[in-house]
Parts: sequence; C-alpha cells; structure tokens
Amino acid sequence: MFRGWTAIRVVIVAVLTALITVLTLVVRVPMAPTRGYIHLGDVGVYFAAFAFGPAFAGIAGGLGTGLADALGGYAHWAPLSFLIHGCQGLVAAYIGYRAGLLRQLLGWLAGSIIMVGGYFLAEVVLYGVGAALTEIPGNSIQAAVGALVAIPLAVAIRRAWPPIDFLGQRPAWRER
Repeated sequence: MFRGWTAIRVVIVAVLTALITVLTLVVRVPMAPTRGYIHLGDVGVYFAAFAFGPAFAGIAGGLGTGLADALGGYAHWAPLSFLIHGCQGLVAAYIGYRAGLLRQLLGWLAGSIIMVGGYFLAEVVLYGVGAALTEIPGNSIQAAVGALVAIPLAVAIRRAWPPIDFLGQRPAWRER
C-alpha cells in the first residue's frame, strides 16, 4: 500500500491529519448520556476522501480523530475513533473518489453508516443500549454536516485546481 509513496504524499497525510484534529477539537458540542460530543472532524474526513482518495482519508481520518480524542480528554475513545473514522474515510473514498455527485453521496452514506453504526456498537458495550440510542441523532447530524460542507468543497477545489488528482504521484518519466 505504501510502496512508491513520495515525500509530498506523507506531507499531505500529515496536513490532513492536523486539519482533522483541529476540526475535531475546535467545535465540540457535548451530548449528555455518554459524555461524547459532536464535532466537525467529519468535514475533514469526507474532504480527504473525495479530494485525495482512500489511503489519505483512511490514514488521516483515523489519526486525526484519534489524536483529537487523546488530546481532548477522551483518550479511552482514541483507538475506537481511529478505527471507526479511518474505516469511514476509506470506504467513502473507495466509493466516491474521482466520481460524480451520486457516487460521492453513496460514499458519504456508506461512510456515515460505518461511523454511526461503529459508535453505536461501541456505546452499547460501554454504556448500554439506551444511552447508545440517544447518540444516533447527534452522530447522524455530524455526518450530514460533514457531507454538506466537504462534498461542495472537494468539488470546488478539484474544479479550480485539476492537478490535485495527480498530487503526490511519481512522475511517469525518469531523468537519467
């Protein structure tokens, strides 16, 4: 998976990770029963998915939200956030990267099901079914806001700067 990665790809993942961490930490709306929170990190996860592809979204989505949990006082959630948001970005990108609006919406839907379902299962184990059910609307709103901001943003950036599709790839030619 990482064979042939260039320095620019590593930098892009690092910047996306930092972006997702900041988006997750800056706006946090607490939710009562589980003491969890709604955040803007999904904007970064979906942006990474639709602008840069599966590897970028999977790594940056997982690392960014996991790091935000560790830094923000939710360290016990960091491994779960890493797994859930990493899978969310990976699946959304596999379906919607370099695709039209319909496939991006399908990618968002699949990623959102993974995120909402993943947190629901984790909360059932940690807090019980009743508390986990109360988190579904908040997580669904978080996913919807992520799509409403990230999809138009990714489309606009790819339209304004088409070379983004080739950013970080090795050149086809070799200098001798």
